[in-house]
Amino acid sequence: MPATDYQGSSAAASFGRSILSLRREQVHSMDSPTQNHHFASANERELELEAFQKQVADRFSDLSSAGSDDLLSLSWIRKLLNCFLDCQEDFRVLLLKNRSLVIKSPLDRLIQDFFERSVKALDLCNAIRDGIEQIREWKKLIEIVLCALGDNNQRMIGEGQFRRAKKALVDLSISMLDERESTAAAIAHRNRSFGRQNASSKDQHHNHRSLGHFRSLSWSVSRSWSAARQLQAIGNNLVAPKGNEIVATNGIAVAVYTMNSILLFVMWTMVAAIPCQDRGLQVHFSIPRHFMWASAIQSLHERVFDESRKRDRRNACGLLREIYLMDKCTKFLAELADSVQFPLTEDKEAEVRLRVRELGQVCDVMKEGLDPLERQVREVFHRIVHSRTEGLDSLGRVNQND
Repeated sequence: MPATDYQGSSAAASFGRSILSLRREQVHSMDSPTQNHHFASANERELELEAFQKQVADRFSDLSSAGSDDLLSLSWIRKLLNCFLDCQEDFRVLLLKNRSLVIKSPLDRLIQDFFERSVKALDLCNAIRDGIEQIREWKKLIEIVLCALGDNNQRMIGEGQFRRAKKALVDLSISMLDERESTAAAIAHRNRSFGRQNASSKDQHHNHRSLGHFRSLSWSVSRSWSAARQLQAIGNNLVAPKGNEIVATNGIAVAVYTMNSILLFVMWTMVAAIPCQDRGLQVHFSIPRHFMWASAIQSLHERVFDESRKRDRRNACGLLREIYLMDKCTKFLAELADSVQFPLTEDKEAEVRLRVRELGQVCDVMKEGLDPLERQVREVFHRIVHSRTEGLDSLGRVNQND
């Protein structure tokens, strides 16, 4: 979605002048030591706020420089989470340094609002971790295919190996069905996810018996929970601060808005990439152009959204690049398994082995990247909890002292 210019006051239109230059005008003629100390503190805060904005811009500019082959890959997603953790830590330090301002209106309300949005992200972290577990289940089925067709010491790939691989490919295809494709597919997928089987149908029992061991992949959220609605709740009423709010908070309102926007974008991107319950990307996302980090985040948002609209990815259960490559390789092998005649010709067998090698490379990337990704998601969860607890405790102590 395109960025829109913010039609607020002139103070909000340019952060560089808004609070900071106004503060200089207010204290320029102050001569007492106390007043000079206040002026120095204001200058220090100005530098810290500008540094925070620049760090955010630099980090997301680095992420936006990724090529099409790297965007939404496991390695890129891990960089995104590292970026969030770094921004979150910088923001936490910024609030601690300005603790005396945090308790004052309207900043106290803005901070409380940020904490509430952060809490909504916790369920998303849980759902994303469930999605990572689901990818692991897909990887197990891929390993069966690789085991059946990947024996390079065998002179020829036989019909038995193809039957074994085909069964795993069918199970994988069923498991990867997106719930939006059809009502029937959604019911079958949901029943299988929660371990229920229809004993009245022997055919259904036969088709899904190998998937009966799957645990509920949405155990940490209720069945009615929706990732799309949770994202909408985080982005609800998220608007850039007005000029009077910037002045009243000594510019910190801009940092709060920045972190709110980062939180929304990172959670939105994770939901786009990783399979999770009731995915949906139609979230209002508009950042005023004058923020120095706006163009990088807006560019990434548009690129991710464009990926979701591609014909071969519209019904994908996740935009993670490794899921796309896995789906591409397995579909080819499944089509080949349906049409192949034995014995295989040399050309056909070479083609099969090439696709198997490609699938093996994807499997290796997932094997190396899923565990670190899950640890990062867990770290995001705990960092949000810790920062919120620390912030609320700090507010409580200051209020008690007053």
